[in-house]
Amino acid sequence: MLSRWTLFGCMLLGLLVRLAAAAEPAAPDVPVAPDRDIRLSNGKDLAGFHTWLKATGREDPKKVYTVTDGMIHISGVGLGYLATNQAYKDYDLTLEYKWGKYHESGPSVRNSGLLVHAIGPDGGAGGTFMTCLECQIAQGCEGDLIVIRGKDAAGKVIPATITCETVIAADGNTRWQKGGKKTVYSGKQFWWSKHEPFFKELLDARGKDDVASPLDQWTKIECICVGDRVTIIINGVTVNECFHTFPAAGKILLEDEGSEIYFRNVVLHPLKKRP
Repeated sequence: MLSRWTLFGCMLLGLLVRLAAAAEPAAPDVPVAPDRDIRLSNGKDLAGFHTWLKATGREDPKKVYTVTDGMIHISGVGLGYLATNQAYKDYDLTLEYKWGKYHESGPSVRNSGLLVHAIGPDGGAGGTFMTCLECQIAQGCEGDLIVIRGKDAAGKVIPATITCETVIAADGNTRWQKGGKKTVYSGKQFWWSKHEPFFKELLDARGKDDVASPLDQWTKIECICVGDRVTIIINGVTVNECFHTFPAAGKILLEDEGSEIYFRNVVLHPLKKRP
């Protein structure tokens, strides 16, 4: 029979082993649910992120991604993203963005995106993105949802998908509407609830019901991910929602797609601490 002190010692040893295991950081590809507020950007450098450009991979010779005055700055040159090294799940993400001056030639709107639940290899989707769900950040289209399907390391397509409650607008395209028809993604983006029908995507144009801030002001995005459900809120207005989302966890990406943009106050909140 074990003595009282021997039994106590065994229990203490077991507790120390469990604490040591808990102290080990999660593997980058194992999604973590935040139990406290996590500022994804430290305001000084790109620690906690890695860069990706279609043309140069993880090398960034032109310094497309930098930190300026505490803000993440994406110059808009090339195509790619800034990705968290860690994967996440079940969180409330808030951030603010504002457009810069540079924009690639052409009449199209300024364009970027918040990409969540990103999995698979870098550039697995056409050499540019990962498999993920995009919350569109393009003028007039803020809050549209787009599924980006890429391939895994073996070259097999990752079957990413979402379902959205929708109605059909006058232009024949879907809009999110709570209680609408449950529609499985089939290649066309699910437009946010008041995306103006027949909106002409011209530089610095605005839809009549846009909730994003004017060009020179900050716009706040809140992306709430609970299980396989994603809710998008822009400047306090719920504009889109999807469910039956796959994948339902992954890395978080800030997109570079031809337009200069700044991000600040990029924070992951635990769901129970939603602001």
